[in-house]
Amino acid sequence: MIHPECAVVAEHMKAREQCIHTQRQEALNSNNITGCRTEWDVFWCWYRAEVGQVVNVSCPEVSQFFAINHGFIIRNCTKSGWTKVYPSYENVCKIVEDVESETETTYYTTFRQVYTAGYATSLISLISAIFVFTAFRKFHCTRNYIHINLFASFILRASAIFIKDAVLFADENLDHCFMSTTSCKAAVAFFQFSILANYFWLLVEGMYLQTLLALTFVSQKKYYWWYILIGWGLPTLILTIWVLARNFFDNRGCWDDTDVAYFWWIIKGPITVSLLINFLIFINVIRILVQKLKSPGMGGTDTNHFMRLAKSTLFLIPLFGMHYMVFAFLPENTGENARHFLELGLGPFQGFVVALLYCFLNGEVQAELKKRLWKWQTQNYLRYSKRRRTLFTLESSTVTQISVLEKSSPKVLPLSESHNSVSSV
Repeated sequence: MIHPECAVVAEHMKAREQCIHTQRQEALNSNNITGCRTEWDVFWCWYRAEVGQVVNVSCPEVSQFFAINHGFIIRNCTKSGWTKVYPSYENVCKIVEDVESETETTYYTTFRQVYTAGYATSLISLISAIFVFTAFRKFHCTRNYIHINLFASFILRASAIFIKDAVLFADENLDHCFMSTTSCKAAVAFFQFSILANYFWLLVEGMYLQTLLALTFVSQKKYYWWYILIGWGLPTLILTIWVLARNFFDNRGCWDDTDVAYFWWIIKGPITVSLLINFLIFINVIRILVQKLKSPGMGGTDTNHFMRLAKSTLFLIPLFGMHYMVFAFLPENTGENARHFLELGLGPFQGFVVALLYCFLNGEVQAELKKRLWKWQTQNYLRYSKRRRTLFTLESSTVTQISVLEKSSPKVLPLSESHNSVSSV
């Protein structure tokens, strides 16, 4: 999500670069140019005009910082060049000191708190799920290996969000719109890699499920390294191309803008293709499930079949990332509020939902955890019982020895009897 103020700054910088580019083109064809040449005056680009032409521009056209003003700035093209700006920007276009209102600030602060809580919850649940799948040998299989890689991509995504926020917003007094440091570019690059890896592992999950349904007797391990190549290799390749393109052709800011479309589509294009493929796989999987439920061998009523289909569909939506299809083919500025709610309100909890559905609510996992818990409780009880028996045996043995000693030792005479015996002697 790009901050509105940063979007205004990015638009301003883009206009300046376009103006400079036009000036360079005019400099190469200086012999064929008449009148006043293109000129940048810090606020606005005054493009080439003929002598005698009067050019006027409204304050909102100059910048969104002047959006509440309705004045006009005028310049004349004379034989000696452009005249001074009349009236001045300061007199006509009042600069808005704070672009975002208090309501807007609260809006973005709330979203930041929500996605921070969401990603933190996902991190804890995903790490726990990976521990379960790796700690118990019973769960060591291709299916769970793919789940572990998907969980790892969600963990990377959540970590990248926290790292990016920590780097870009570490100093509240620093305007991150004008930042252009190696650390912030690296943080954004890592963030883009985590996004790519996450989408491609969602694609791998879809491909794997499709393979299981279409090729029943195929070896699952046969395609595993191809899945690894798709899930981690393709994002690495795409990110490398994007980093090189930004570094050599658009090395502005922290690389977190999307205003240059052909650079942004290096990232968005593969993501959109992966979502489209996953959508087709999703439709095919639902079709296969419907056929299986309608087969004569399946018992139950139509209501039961519908409920099972609905449950399967709901289980597959977060695994395939189908909720991202809503805005996948629309421009970035379309339905911003709904997009923010989907990507920043619900998206951060996707990792938690996936870990919950495919690990903690899985019947095999629950049965194994219950079995291990019962075994642990039984062992503890047996150890406790053994200790009690040992202590009881020791106590019994001690009492028995004392009794034997008492019986075998001579009785001690009373003191008066002993004295009489001595006297008689």
